[in-house]
Amino acid sequence: MKFDEVDIDTDGLEGAILAHTLRLGNGAGAVKKGSVLTANDIKRLRKAGYRQVMVAQLERNDVHEDRAAARLAAQFIGPGVTASEASTGRCNLHATALGLLRVDPDRIDAGNGISESITIATLPAYSLVPPNAMIATVKVITFAVSETDLEACTEVFSGEPALRIAALESFDAGLVLTELPGVSQSLLARASRAQRARLSALGSRVRREVRCEHSTDAVARAIDTLREEGCDPILLLGASAIVDRGDVIPSGLKKAGGEVVHLGMPVDPGNLLMVGTLGESTVFGLPGCARSLNPSGFDHVLRRFFSGEPIDSALISGLGVGGLLKEIPDRPMPRNLSSPKGARKDIVAVVLAAGVSRRMGQTNKLTIPVDGTPMVARVVDALRESGVEKIFVVTGHAAEEIRDALGERDVEMVHNPNYEEGMGTSVRTGVSAVGDDVDGVLVALADMPWVSSAVIDRLLDAFSPDGDLSIYIPMFGRKRGNPVLWGSRHFPELRQLSGDVGGKSLFHRHAEAICYVDVESAAVNIDIDTPKALHDLGIDGSDD
Repeated sequence: MKFDEVDIDTDGLEGAILAHTLRLGNGAGAVKKGSVLTANDIKRLRKAGYRQVMVAQLERNDVHEDRAAARLAAQFIGPGVTASEASTGRCNLHATALGLLRVDPDRIDAGNGISESITIATLPAYSLVPPNAMIATVKVITFAVSETDLEACTEVFSGEPALRIAALESFDAGLVLTELPGVSQSLLARASRAQRARLSALGSRVRREVRCEHSTDAVARAIDTLREEGCDPILLLGASAIVDRGDVIPSGLKKAGGEVVHLGMPVDPGNLLMVGTLGESTVFGLPGCARSLNPSGFDHVLRRFFSGEPIDSALISGLGVGGLLKEIPDRPMPRNLSSPKGARKDIVAVVLAAGVSRRMGQTNKLTIPVDGTPMVARVVDALRESGVEKIFVVTGHAAEEIRDALGERDVEMVHNPNYEEGMGTSVRTGVSAVGDDVDGVLVALADMPWVSSAVIDRLLDAFSPDGDLSIYIPMFGRKRGNPVLWGSRHFPELRQLSGDVGGKSLFHRHAEAICYVDVESAAVNIDIDTPKALHDLGIDGSDD
């Protein structure tokens, strides 16, 4: 490839590649970098006053950047991997399904060593990637590459793909939680919710949960129960950490007929992980840090297990490089002693109570008593019993009636003057009132009076303010419901909503950021829109 500054009137300039974008002035636009110059381009540049231009001219053995990128990217197309169209010498590779990225680092390094003009960059190996996520990019950084170098590079990547997405299998897991005298039931409930959310994000579920005392015999019986129900894997989360192969959890596994494969791992947090077997099933003794959803060594191992990789001592012992993970808030001895303990999750709630309820006729459904309490007040009460920091109620139609129904409850009222335009304006109004100093906002509907504080706390427990997942949606019976918890990264878009769609319009756009959280309550799918719905639910609409 020849690369030089040439006179605008040079013979043979047509067909050369422009090296830099050149503005034409007077609103005439520009001729962009990488353009293959036409006779008209040259005429426009001459008219704009250009006398010399920097161009690249391909030689006999050269391959244009886009063709070269496309040819090389085609070598990576395989299980779970697809390629975009090449443009400006770049071709991006994307995942087609949720899974774990497998990379052959030696071949990536070898490909990058062929020519300084050819580059391949990937996400880290074993990254968990959602559908459509970009996992790698092939970039030819000059306007062309020699056929010789391109052939050598494609040869490196011939045969088995150097990138692939290992799809995650779906499992019905069993969960054992042990307890000691005085252990808080709310602590156990949070630990349970964390495991359910963890598995849900990986496309699996907890099929059966057993709680028992923290003793060898009780653990063995619990394991037997889960084995008989076909649970695999079996997760054991003890009331105290596993410190030795003779401790309660390993001993309970052995008494049930199982075997400890490995205890401990070179990942922090997550050192105290136990891996065992019980017949054909895999058994995990969870480290204490697994009580939260902050990333730990257990997550690394669980993802690889779900992708079909055998979990053995060799795998676990090989996790030390990169095994020093991010600090977790409740760690007894923070690694960074000069910094405060990790920030808690500040989540506020926005209750949408502005609608006209046209299908209810003349009745304002939100003030109808449900078990003696106005519907909107029941929603607020559940939020007050949960872990949200503050509650905003968006009013519109019959605002004074809503205020009266809420009485002296500690909420901040926000009026939406554009409520008749639809729900989107109420979401916009509420999220705008929240400000930017919180980690997330829980958007709740005022006509869903049976959503409990337990359901809300389950969403809050699943939420991570700095993880890849930032939209948390409750699921019951494979149907998504409400309320929805949004991370702060989505606030700008929520503040631009209009019409009657609400935040649902953003789900498709941010599918890779959604975490579906399994809940055990149909209430997340029950709202009240019509008099018939009131009747079917046994609500007569009277004040008696």
